Amino acid sequence: MSRLIQNTLLVTAVYWLMCIFLFSAEERRRARRRARWEALPLAVGVLVLVLTTIATPAHIRGRDFASADMSQTPVALFFIAALVYLVYALASALWWTMRYARMSVRPLVTGLWLTAGSLAGMVVANTGRLGIDVMRWRGEPVPAWLTHGTQGLLALAVPVFIVGVTYSGAAMRVASGRVWLQHRRAHRRLRPLWEALHDAFPQDALSRVPTSGWREFLSLRGTHYRYYRRVIECRDGLVRISPHLAQLGVREGAPPSELARHLKKALDTQANEAATSRQALAVARPDDDSLDSDVRQLELLADALSKEPANAEAGSTSR
Repeated sequence: MSRLIQNTLLVTAVYWLMCIFLFSAEERRRARRRARWEALPLAVGVLVLVLTTIATPAHIRGRDFASADMSQTPVALFFIAALVYLVYALASALWWTMRYARMSVRPLVTGLWLTAGSLAGMVVANTGRLGIDVMRWRGEPVPAWLTHGTQGLLALAVPVFIVGVTYSGAAMRVASGRVWLQHRRAHRRLRPLWEALHDAFPQDALSRVPTSGWREFLSLRGTHYRYYRRVIECRDGLVRISPHLAQLGVREGAPPSELARHLKKALDTQANEAATSRQALAVARPDDDSLDSDVRQLELLADALSKEPANAEAGSTSR
């Protein structure tokens, strides 16, 4: 019974493995229909395993592949049924994995080709074991190279398979970690600019649904939320203050140092004075339409703004 359960779980696991890559590479409706049809060979294979187990004499049941008495037809058919389905399901999984790999990009494609290589090795190894099973059933001698070759190929294919299925996820986690560090640094770097604009325009703060402090601290997404919120609030504040900058003679495309110098004066006077022109000025305009380019300009302005007080104090001391 334990040998029956073990092999039933094995062939079922390989079926679901095939379905994973089937649903990845195929349209969902067609994949669902194909998965239902693929369940038929699985059901036939499991039925053969059950029937051959019942037909096997009790005193020779439960032996593994190496020690099983293949001269007994039910024993041989038990392993032949399991191996035939393994070869079929692994070959199908290999087909869908290769198809999905051709549709993918790095880093996912690297892991998929590693997985495909390991599946190919498993197909070859299980085909060799199937040949061994048939030869032992017929009473023919099994070449040593075939036995050692299938064992060595399986021993190599299994760890490669584990590396393949984990590589893509690990690579994506590393990439997301880099983005997380980038957003965290940008969030801190924008602090001088954000504080100045937030103090002047507190009504522009983006409201958020209350969340657990510990949950947000432990979640990597909290850093991304705070990053995007700070970038948006900085840009909104610059749009509000831009008419006052225009009054001070600031031109579009002014360097960050000039913007920082006039920004302090504009923020000091905006609460008491209304701008004569409501025309918004393009402040810290990015080089292109990407968010990264926009953030780079805001960071340069924040850096210049953080240096401005020190420069002003140095200038007054020298005078």
